[in-house]
Amino acid sequence: MATFLRGLGRLSFRRRRTVASLWVVLLVGAGVLAARADAPPPNDFSMPGTEAQQAYDLLDERFPQVNADGATARVVFRAEHGKVTDPLARKAIGETVRALGNAPQVARVTDPFAARSVSRDGTTAYAQVSYPVPATELDEGSRTALRETAERAGSEALTVEVGGNAVGSAAAGHTSEAVGLAVAAVVLVITFGALAAAGLPLFTAVLGVGIGGLAIRALADPLGLGPTTSGLATMIGLAVGIDYALFVVSRYRAELARGRSREEAAGHAVGTAGSAVVFAGLTVVIALAGLCVVGIPLLTRMGLAAAGTVVIAVLIAVTLIPALLGICGRRIGPARPRRWGRAAGGSSDPAAPRAAGAGERWARLVVRRPVAVLLGGVALLGVVAIPAASLEMGLPGDESKPASTTERRAYDLIAESFGPGFNGPLTVVVRAEGGGGAEAAAKSVAARIAGRPDVAAVGQPRLSSSGDTAVLNVVPAAAPAGAETAELVHGLRDPALAAASDARVLVAGTTAMNVDVSQKLSDGLIPYLALVVGLAFLLLIVVFRSLLVPLKAALGFLLSVLAGLGAVVAVFQWGWFASILGVAVPGPVISVMPIFMVGVVFGLAMDYEVFLVTRMREAYVHGQSPSDAVISGFEHSARVVTAAAVIMISVFAAFVGSDEQMLKTVGFGLAAAVLFDAFVVRMALVPAVLALLGRRAWHLPARLDRLVPDLDVEGERLEHAPREAAVASAPGAGPDSAVEPAGSGGGHPSGG
Repeated sequence: MATFLRGLGRLSFRRRRTVASLWVVLLVGAGVLAARADAPPPNDFSMPGTEAQQAYDLLDERFPQVNADGATARVVFRAEHGKVTDPLARKAIGETVRALGNAPQVARVTDPFAARSVSRDGTTAYAQVSYPVPATELDEGSRTALRETAERAGSEALTVEVGGNAVGSAAAGHTSEAVGLAVAAVVLVITFGALAAAGLPLFTAVLGVGIGGLAIRALADPLGLGPTTSGLATMIGLAVGIDYALFVVSRYRAELARGRSREEAAGHAVGTAGSAVVFAGLTVVIALAGLCVVGIPLLTRMGLAAAGTVVIAVLIAVTLIPALLGICGRRIGPARPRRWGRAAGGSSDPAAPRAAGAGERWARLVVRRPVAVLLGGVALLGVVAIPAASLEMGLPGDESKPASTTERRAYDLIAESFGPGFNGPLTVVVRAEGGGGAEAAAKSVAARIAGRPDVAAVGQPRLSSSGDTAVLNVVPAAAPAGAETAELVHGLRDPALAAASDARVLVAGTTAMNVDVSQKLSDGLIPYLALVVGLAFLLLIVVFRSLLVPLKAALGFLLSVLAGLGAVVAVFQWGWFASILGVAVPGPVISVMPIFMVGVVFGLAMDYEVFLVTRMREAYVHGQSPSDAVISGFEHSARVVTAAAVIMISVFAAFVGSDEQMLKTVGFGLAAAVLFDAFVVRMALVPAVLALLGRRAWHLPARLDRLVPDLDVEGERLEHAPREAAVASAPGAGPDSAVEPAGSGGGHPSGG
C-alpha cells in the first residue's frame, strides 16, 4: 500500500499540471451536468414499514381530497379586549380567513366559527390552513404569503400568530460553514506558520465539497436525492477534506525537514500519511454507508451521498495534494524546528540538547503514570455519561422553538386556551374487515377511545366514498412530545381495540409518525453499531496488525459517544445551562441524535486514531521501544490531531447559535463528543493503554498473522528502499525537485 501510494504521489508531483487540470475538468464537468440536470425531487420523508405510513397510504387511497401528508398551518386569533365573537373581531377574522383562502397553493381553510374552533372562554380561535403538497414542496412564496397575511391581521385588539409545518422559515444560509472555515484558517496558520501551507487544505476541502455537491445535484433526479441530501455531505466533506489534506501537507513539510527532495518528500508523505488517509476514509465510508441498515430512505441517501464526498476527499489527498505541492514549490517549505521534541535544526542526534515542550512532557507523564491517567480519564467520561441512562427521544415541534417566534407563540396560545393536546391531534383510520361498512365500527372505536382518561376529545367519524373506511380525529390530553401521548398512541394500536370493533385500526398524524420514527431509530441503533464497529474492527486489524489496538479504539469510541450523549441529555433534556445555550424548553432529545452521533463521531474518532497510532506503530516497527514509540508517535502527530479536532469542534459548536432546536442539539452533541474523543480518549487514554500493554499491543496471533495481509501502512518498506537521487532532467522535474540543503537524508527512523 505505502509503496503504491508513494509511486502515485511522486507521479502526481511530476505530472502536477496534468493532475491539477484533470481535477479542474472534473469540477467543470460536474458543474455542467448539474446545470443541465432536472430539478431535484422533493425530500422523501416516507417511513416504510411503520403503521403511521400505512395509515397515510390508506388515507391517500380512500380520502384523496384530504391530502393527508400535505402541509398544514394554524392561524391563532386572541382577542386582547373582549371576545373573538365580538362584531369587530369576528369581521377581522373572517377577512383573514378569506385572504388565506386566496393565498398561493392553499387547498382549504376552515372558518373557526363554523368548525367550532373557539375556546370556551371565547377569547381565542384558530383557523386550519391545508395545502395539497407536503411541507418540503411548498414554495417560499406560499410561506411568505401565509406569514404576511397573519401579520397584517394583527392589531392592538387582536393578536394573530401562526404555527405548523407550513410556516417554516427562510432557507438557512451558510453561516456555520463560514464560521468553521474562518476558524480552520486561523488554526491552520498557527499550525503551519505559513499562509501557503495553511491555505492548501482549505482550498482542496472546498474543491472536494464543490465537486461532491455538484455531483449530488447532477444525480438528484435519477437517484431520488432530495434537497437536504447534500447537508450531511457538506459538513462531513469539509471535516475530512481539511483533516486529510492537513495530515499529508504536515508530513510533506516534515520530510522536507529531514532533507528529502521535494518530489521524494511528496511521495513519502503520500506513502505514509496517505496510507493512513485511505484507511481512515474507509472507516468513515463504512460509518456513513451503514446508515442504510436503519431502514429510513432519507438517512440512507444522506449517508451514501456523504460517503461519496469522503471518497472524493481521499482521492484529492493522494493525487491533487502532491500535485499542488509541486505547483507551490518553495512557497511551502520545511517544517520549522519544533520547540519541543527535537534539537534546533531538526537534528535527530539523540545526544543533541532537547527542549521538551508541553506536548512531549504530557506524553512522558502519561507513560510514567498510565494507570492514574487511564482511571482518571475513564472516571471523567463515566461521570459525564451518567445522564445518558435517562435518555428520552422524540422529535421537536413548535414547542421547542424560541419564545420570540410566531410558531412558539401560536403553540402557547393553543395550549393555554384549548389544552396542550390540541397542538398534536391524532388521526385514527378505521377500516372494516371483510370489505363491509365502516360506520358502525368507527362509532364503536370512537366510543371506546372517548372513555380513555388520556383523551381530551374525539371528533365525529367521516366515511370514505366507498363506505369501507372512516377517519376521526383524537385530541390527546397531554402535549404532543409528552410520554403520555406516546403511551396513548401505543394504546390506540392495541389489537384489543380493533378486535372489539371487528375492524382494522391505524393511527397517523404528526405525533404518531414521530413515535414511529423514534422507535425505528431506536431499534436500528444496535444493528448499526454492530455493523459499523464490527467492520471497522476488522479493518483496523489490517491497519495495525493487532487485536488489542482495534479493541481499544472501539471501546474508546463508545466512551466518547456515551459522554457526548450524557452532555446532550443534561443540557437539552434536564435543562442544565439551558438559558446560557439558548435552549427554550428542555424536553426529549431528537430521535436522530444518537445514531447521527454514532456515525459522524465514529468516522472522526477513527480518523484521529489512525493518524495518531500509525505514527506510534511506525516508530515501533522502526526499532523504538514500546514506550519510546508512544512518545515519538505522540510527538509527531499530537499537534496535527489537535489542530484537526479544534477545527471540527469549532465547526460543530457554531451550530449551537442556531434558532433551530435540531441544529442546536446536533451541533452541541457533536462538538462535545469530538472534544471528549480527541482530548480525553485519543490524547490520554490511548497512550496510557499502549504504555500498559507494551509489546502486547502490537502482537498478532500467528494464525491471524498468516491470514491478515501486510499492507505496510506505516511505510516500513519505504525506509528500506534505496534513496533515489533527484535528477533535474527527469520528466516534470525542475528546480523544485532539488534536494533541500538540510541535514542527512536518512534522518530519524520514525520520520520527521
